[in-house]
Amino acid sequence: MVSILLLSSFITCAQENDSINRKRLNAVVYTGAGLYSATMGALYFAWYKDSDLVGFHWFNDNKAWLQVDKVGHTTTAYVMTNYAFWSLRWAGVSNKKAALYGGLMGFTAMTVIEIWDGFSAKWGASPGDLMANVSGSLLFTGQQLLWNEQRIRLKFSYHPTHYAPYRPDLLGETDLQRILKDYNGQTYWLSANIKSFLPKQNRIPGWLNVAVGYGASGMLGANSNPPDYNGMPLPEVNRVRQYYFSLDVDWTRIKTRSKGLKFIFKALNFIKIPFPTLEYNPQNGVVFYWLYF
Repeated sequence: MVSILLLSSFITCAQENDSINRKRLNAVVYTGAGLYSATMGALYFAWYKDSDLVGFHWFNDNKAWLQVDKVGHTTTAYVMTNYAFWSLRWAGVSNKKAALYGGLMGFTAMTVIEIWDGFSAKWGASPGDLMANVSGSLLFTGQQLLWNEQRIRLKFSYHPTHYAPYRPDLLGETDLQRILKDYNGQTYWLSANIKSFLPKQNRIPGWLNVAVGYGASGMLGANSNPPDYNGMPLPEVNRVRQYYFSLDVDWTRIKTRSKGLKFIFKALNFIKIPFPTLEYNPQNGVVFYWLYF
């Protein structure tokens, strides 16, 4: 809600700017407030419903989940900043102001989650998460101010794993919860547009990206794997970092006259498209996938 209040204050500052479409900007505020409230409600039931409230406190979890969650925070802040930027541009806000306000909105939206964590008995506010949130918002805002475009995007992919059933309380009981909680199945990507870094006269398709990814597997606990769960023994598995190399598509660079397709391309552009992929991990070395999700 903090980010919505920031945007509301921006409306007042923008009243003298004739390029602002006030109706669209109001639509951005009210729609954003509704979507953000719904998202926070879903997050509450997925993460915080069963956690007792305590006094605000800090918690250092920088070693947890082999840092997959930190990369996740960076990516989420980037994506939320991106959506805020697009919404402001649609309302007629200039590129510079939309980039700055979008970055502030993306960061503050993620900071609310840290505040919730800070009052939760199970967790605590994480300085590492806050730094990751800053990094994601800055990556978007910095590129928009420097290049007036996003040459490097942060993306997400997920595949179900066999680890979640061992710890449903921690890794998720439903498919939706597992997408959010099962870090074993999450991969985060840095997807760079090839053509944008080359001289203009080249034959590289404008939508083609090259992507490097990071994930991990074998994690049945945040910092280590427990020997049992509810009295049942858990399998002994190695916690392994995984590094990926693949191709990707920047859907926003595909030319189309369809407003509907443009909207869909923007909405889903944070998802990494399955492609043949090379993986390296210290346990198995190099692994090839015909298609990796």
